[in-house]
Amino acid sequence: MIARSPPRFGRRAVLLGGVAASLWTWRGAAGAATTPLQLTAAPAALALAPPPAAPTPLLAYDGVVPGPLIRLRLGDDLALHFANRLDAPTTLSFPGLRLANAVAGIGGLVAPPIAPGAQTEIRFAPPDAGFNLYLPDVGAATARQLGAGLFGPIVVEEPAPPAVDLEAVVVLADWRLDAAGRLSGDAGPATLVSAGASTAPRRFSAAPGARVRLRLANASAARAMTIVVSGVAPLIVAVDGQPSAAFAPLDNRLPIGPGARFELVFDMADAEVAFALRGEAEGESDRPLIVFAGDGPPKLARPAFAGLAANPLLPREINLARARRFALTLSGGGGAPLAIDGETLSDWSARPQFAVPLGAPVTLALVNATAVAQTMRLGGHVARRLHALDDGWEPYWRDVIAVAPGRTTRLAFVADNPGKWPIASATPAARAAGLCGWFEVG
Repeated sequence: MIARSPPRFGRRAVLLGGVAASLWTWRGAAGAATTPLQLTAAPAALALAPPPAAPTPLLAYDGVVPGPLIRLRLGDDLALHFANRLDAPTTLSFPGLRLANAVAGIGGLVAPPIAPGAQTEIRFAPPDAGFNLYLPDVGAATARQLGAGLFGPIVVEEPAPPAVDLEAVVVLADWRLDAAGRLSGDAGPATLVSAGASTAPRRFSAAPGARVRLRLANASAARAMTIVVSGVAPLIVAVDGQPSAAFAPLDNRLPIGPGARFELVFDMADAEVAFALRGEAEGESDRPLIVFAGDGPPKLARPAFAGLAANPLLPREINLARARRFALTLSGGGGAPLAIDGETLSDWSARPQFAVPLGAPVTLALVNATAVAQTMRLGGHVARRLHALDDGWEPYWRDVIAVAPGRTTRLAFVADNPGKWPIASATPAARAAGLCGWFEVG
């Protein structure tokens, strides 16, 4: 039987700070009957800016931002009773989980959104272990709902998680507030970055030598961040919810675009370990977002971390010679409407950008003809980024893909999840402005 366990907090538990955040844990046999747990999207007011600013009116899941951490073990069913208490339709989607199309929560493409005052039961067994976000997917309205606080973390544990002393889950967000502490759409340099459920920096403590696993996500509606690590050389062990070959970030920098997720492992140094937001303007200092302070007696050294086990459901090779080949051109900006292959869409078109048979290998070229970097999300699948000379691919899977201005990024994946899937901007405002396409598998 699947049961709702009491919250687990402590050194070995996941830590979320600031505003109280609940931790849900499921244990039990896959497919067992259970009473669905409750999750509600509704208006809220939370203290983002320091006094004397009033609490900021937001939207929240169960009254907290980020929403409650949903945690289960691979093989367990997730059962949720989701209620919409907003003044607009919404959905609950789980991008990155590679779910069946019918339960993926893609409003308008597969099923209608959930109306205000309505509720629905959501149930599925995630096919993969990993760290992802849950959030709304409701067309042009996604930008407002995500930007106002509707996002939360979900962790599907491996059958045998690696031994660590501290596991931290931190969801980064970017807020633009006016002088009264309310959300503002005005342009300007003043922004507030939150780490977890508190304004940055988010602080943890661990003994020197303690092994730390940091699950880090960017839930910003638009902001790409460069995170600079000091005090330790971490290993990246998973990207966008999928285990990767363990590798060190170049120059200890971590570029994390909207919607992206990274997992890192490191052993605590004697001194402070900091993850800071790289200053973007000339003369702007780096801003600490997450700080790990040494505390307690040193721990015995462990062998070097060997990495996470590869996902056995993902192919070890993709037959590029047999691949169906497609290219999508992203254009617009500078006063011109954003478009995919010349078509500007803020909602789903009547026909897909491309269609492939189930099981077919695919190569997809994303051509960025705009003057700024674009970040695209691949729905229902994960892809390998191909090297420019076709001589290999990056050692990780991605479902959020950044494409530099004036450049082309090529991807390879196996179309193994039937249905209608987005290939749209991971930045909700750009998606609402025209970068909103889809593809069909089956």
